[in-house]
Amino acid sequence: MLWRALSEPVPGPKWAGLFREYWPDYHRWWASDGDAARPKYTECRQAIASHMPEILGLYDRLCELAGGGDQAARFLSFYNPPPYLSACSQAVWSGQEPVLVRNYDYNHKAFDSLTLSTAWTGRRVIGTSDGLWGLVDGMNDAGLAVSLTFGGRRIVGQGFGVPLILRYVLETCTTAAQAGKVLARIPTHMSYNVTVLDAARNYLTAYMSPDRETAISNAAVATNHQESVEWVSHARFTATVERERFLLHRMALHRDPEDKFINAFLKPPLYSTAFDQGFGTLYTAVYRPRLGQMELRWPGVVWPFGFADFREEGRNVRFPGAA
Repeated sequence: MLWRALSEPVPGPKWAGLFREYWPDYHRWWASDGDAARPKYTECRQAIASHMPEILGLYDRLCELAGGGDQAARFLSFYNPPPYLSACSQAVWSGQEPVLVRNYDYNHKAFDSLTLSTAWTGRRVIGTSDGLWGLVDGMNDAGLAVSLTFGGRRIVGQGFGVPLILRYVLETCTTAAQAGKVLARIPTHMSYNVTVLDAARNYLTAYMSPDRETAISNAAVATNHQESVEWVSHARFTATVERERFLLHRMALHRDPEDKFINAFLKPPLYSTAFDQGFGTLYTAVYRPRLGQMELRWPGVVWPFGFADFREEGRNVRFPGAA
């Protein structure tokens, strides 16, 4: 897979080119249940205006760059999108320099494979793209890092796809406490666990769901269930409990040095090669938000990024175990 790193402080021709490239595939997915299954443009825009007004102007600009079409604008709102599942593991390592580490387990054929560096609202943000402006993990120049995992519940409701919520957190928040308040009030269409780490070493995990209030936890580890397992078959398939126990055991008993802890994400049981079933590990991300540094890792490969030295380039990435 070709993975690209792209920097565009103000939305412009680079992003517009990406949209033209990705839109045919995203459109097929977005319209897979028929146009009528997705909310109308006025409802989508009003949802952003009501819940995330600070990025409404950015949304309008991206819709313009996408060509101003009705379906593209509705897709870009992330409001009530089709349901989608991921696996993933994430944890905060609270050593001398706090680190947020995560594995993103997903279908390699339905992935942006794109790292974006932006300053779209004036705040610098680096992260892993989803839907071309949403993020599945990232950090901002205030020293705040966020990451998501699927929450392991079947319920689908009214709300936003969580990648846009992560983008909004990084555009508007500077502390874990602020992020927790945002995550508690914005509706999500499915259940997700969002872990946040800030420059003062504070962290939290928000258990977000469409049918109940968000629970804010001091958990440093999140896999693919919330406070208890509710979707038993999914839990068994993804080994969510086993992965959580593995991480908690390493953090409580072993107290690994940083690099050893990070390397554990590149091996079973955290690292998955179940690509034929849609949940292989596409990458390991390492965030040091106080230093403004990020790494993408694969077995034997480290690709560094930072606010001070972000380089635009492309790399061919092999996923061990993928056909």
